[in-house]
Amino acid sequence: MTTRRQMIIASMAVLAAACAPKPKAPTGRKTVRFATDWRAQGEHGGFYQALASGEYAKRGLDVTIMQGGPSVNVPQLLAAGAIELGMGSNSFIPLNMAAEKAPVKAVAAFFQKDPQVLIAHPGTGVNRIADMAGRPILLADASKTAFWVWLRAKYGFTDAQVRSYNYSLAPFLADKRAIVQGYLSSEPYQVEKEGGFKPGVFLLADEGYPGYATMVLAPNKLIEGDPDMVRAFVEASAAGWKAYLHGDPAAADALILKDNPEMTPALLANARAQMRQHGIVESGDAAGGNVGVMSEARWAEFFRVTSEQGVYPKDMDYRQAFTLDFVTPKA
Repeated sequence: MTTRRQMIIASMAVLAAACAPKPKAPTGRKTVRFATDWRAQGEHGGFYQALASGEYAKRGLDVTIMQGGPSVNVPQLLAAGAIELGMGSNSFIPLNMAAEKAPVKAVAAFFQKDPQVLIAHPGTGVNRIADMAGRPILLADASKTAFWVWLRAKYGFTDAQVRSYNYSLAPFLADKRAIVQGYLSSEPYQVEKEGGFKPGVFLLADEGYPGYATMVLAPNKLIEGDPDMVRAFVEASAAGWKAYLHGDPAAADALILKDNPEMTPALLANARAQMRQHGIVESGDAAGGNVGVMSEARWAEFFRVTSEQGVYPKDMDYRQAFTLDFVTPKA
């Protein structure tokens, strides 16, 4: 397993590369440095597929995918002009930037469903999320001001239930009453391997959680100055996602494994299977093939829930967090 020191060193390398002088693109192509939200994985597969298959290149883009990590702050890199485009993990990120009046917007959302899940031991009376009331719930620090806000509002959960989650499953495996947060294609798989049992997995999106995930973030300056570049990246990425989920992922997986040697073919295959099975990419407004689409209604609902819980001022202009100019649904 990767040590914390190794992850920090890797993240510093990404940051140094991002802050280096902008590389020169081949003649006739535009340079795009795209920073992801974590180390290379199946949940980034569509972007790697677009790179490997030439979808970016044939639209005049010379794309470099820069994998993130625990010390890589994508919004900061965007604000500093160190990258052209970046990945937003969840809907809080562009809204947080709007709250801070940072000139950055979400231009596409490639996950219609946030893959965030809650995981329970089988046979303990937890058959739905509502049954988790009163039980200890292990959450990472960042989650306490993110999807936990929605869980409290919807189910009446209390902060007294919260226990710290440091990404070790040992406390969860040792306590059958405990609930742990996870990512659809990660922790459930690890629980089966480490605990030897199939856990109860509850996808928040299937319970009404309205957030998007895996968004493309772009500075306003780029949106206004070179909308064709942004549109080309979004269109190529959409083609990449369709091909990664339904075509041959071998070339994309090879690039992912090169960037992140700790990833495995089994984990990549599991991620693809989970994304297909649960409609992470192709559900809702994207079910008709409009991969990457966003809607005003979804953003409005997400803002309503979070602002009512005091996360954002109710009079904040949440529309500054996104633009629909690059994801207009096809007829």
